[in-house]
Amino acid sequence: MSGGNCSSVTEFVLLGFTDLQELLFVVFLLMYITVLLGNLGMIVLIRTNSQLHTPMYFFLSHLSFLDVCCSSSIMPKLLLGLLAERNVISFNGCITQFFFFAVLGTTEAILLAVMAYDRYMAICKPLHYLVAMTHEFCVHLVLGSYAVGSLNALVHTSGLLQLSFCGPNLIDHFYCEMPPLLLLSCSDTRLNKMVMVTCIGFIITTSVLAILISYACILLTIWNIRSAERKHKAFSTCTSHLMVVAIFYGSAAFLYFRPFPAKAEDQGQTASIFYTMVTPMLNPFIYSLRNKEVRSTLRRAMNKLLSC
Repeated sequence: MSGGNCSSVTEFVLLGFTDLQELLFVVFLLMYITVLLGNLGMIVLIRTNSQLHTPMYFFLSHLSFLDVCCSSSIMPKLLLGLLAERNVISFNGCITQFFFFAVLGTTEAILLAVMAYDRYMAICKPLHYLVAMTHEFCVHLVLGSYAVGSLNALVHTSGLLQLSFCGPNLIDHFYCEMPPLLLLSCSDTRLNKMVMVTCIGFIITTSVLAILISYACILLTIWNIRSAERKHKAFSTCTSHLMVVAIFYGSAAFLYFRPFPAKAEDQGQTASIFYTMVTPMLNPFIYSLRNKEVRSTLRRAMNKLLSC
């Protein structure tokens, strides 16, 4: 992070998608609308139905909120850029976009671990579940997730602001992300890379470890359940979360833990698309299609809407 911010670059040009822009605009617009409708619908469904006022759905509503905000920090600018000849973003706008995306992405990673702990308490310690997982405790867990996400984003954003960007200003990506920005800096970025890998590695490792421990205990508990119906119910509440975890952490690990490319052409845009668009789009469908309570609540809401 050496060198002061004597940046001569006042704007960046995002070169993420230069071909088939009209087609990609339609595809990404439909994906963004799906993200908004699916996740906002999930939030409204949870907040308006008293049967879903449980810790699991409280965390799920915040996961949907994070997905909406995460996509909204990227998609509007991307859609506007696909309609323009040059997708230009100011230096301050780029840093701001990175900050909010880092806050939301880190918070979601931690929240997924919190949701695994919630499943552990519900399945392994059902008699203590409602006593331990009070609303106040759940709020503290969510606020703690946001606090860690904000702290992580502040560390990396402060590091970026210490770098010099003297040109070129062409980012071969569709949003402002840490690896491609470091490639454009004319300062020594070794410390930034080390801090990035250390912080993100610690967050992902501890979150995944918490998830693995939680589900190891859950599997042992389910194994000892004699009732086939109870086994199926326990599995059904876990498989949705595991699918979301696999998609989220898989794309995040590929994005941050692969070797830094020597050239700016290879920035893992496919992994970024999964990370920023596909996962937020699929999450509400994964939870709604594989969750009996959400399906029944959604069915009642649709019947009430149609009757009106």
